[in-house]
Amino acid sequence: MTTQELVEQIKKKQSFLCIGLDVDLKKIPTYLLSEEDPIFSFNKAIIDATHQFCVAYKPNTAFYEACGLKGWEALQKTINYLHDNYPEIYTIADAKRGDIGNTSKMYAKTFLKDMGFDSVTVAPYMGKDSVEPFLEFENKHTILLALTSNEGAFDFQTLKSDDTEIYKRVLETSKTWEHSENLMYVVGATKAEYLAEVRKIVPESFLLVPGVGAQGGSLEDVCKYGMTKNVGLLVNSSRKIIYASTNNNFAEVAAAKAEILQQQMAEELQKFKFGHA
Repeated sequence: MTTQELVEQIKKKQSFLCIGLDVDLKKIPTYLLSEEDPIFSFNKAIIDATHQFCVAYKPNTAFYEACGLKGWEALQKTINYLHDNYPEIYTIADAKRGDIGNTSKMYAKTFLKDMGFDSVTVAPYMGKDSVEPFLEFENKHTILLALTSNEGAFDFQTLKSDDTEIYKRVLETSKTWEHSENLMYVVGATKAEYLAEVRKIVPESFLLVPGVGAQGGSLEDVCKYGMTKNVGLLVNSSRKIIYASTNNNFAEVAAAKAEILQQQMAEELQKFKFGHA
């Protein structure tokens, strides 16, 4: 999916909501555990109920890896289901990969070619040659961890090197890499006050923003400091939506939660005069 196609979906749905499909078998409704593939059954129900309110889904691969082969199979079935039934949806492999070049080539092939994701999250710590293999894929995006939403982000990301915070150096340096036009960045909603600084360096790039909802980030602040003329935001919510209920009506409750966020996003888009397609 191209960036422009993503922008058109945002305009059409009046939403820049990304829903995290982080499936924990201990948290899903117990009746699903008797299904042949409980993970896929849960994902399918969530997707069918919420797809009209979001533009992206983001499975965190750790939850699937933890279930071994069956988990990987469920993840592939989920992506295939989205491609076959909701091809307008943008898909993010939240895998947080990043290794020496030949290893990164294999990771990139796995998620962007073989599994068919539109994008993958990548850690920048090992530098240029660990990221560029992901950037080689046309109409695919690499979402670089820049300033994350967790408490430990302050351990390194905001430290200064030659009077420049590390996260700013990551942003600035990444712009020099080959095919850097295929980059997006992770900036946590709990760091909304930093978004103005981020936008000085990457004024038009899309940002994946976790932390709205369960982690307490403010949607209004994220939009105030981070929105661009093409929106430039994918705001993720996971637990607040998919685990809003553990009863048999969990999908309906998830849809209601997703619709609330979509309506809040539509209001923000109207403030920025970003109308329907």
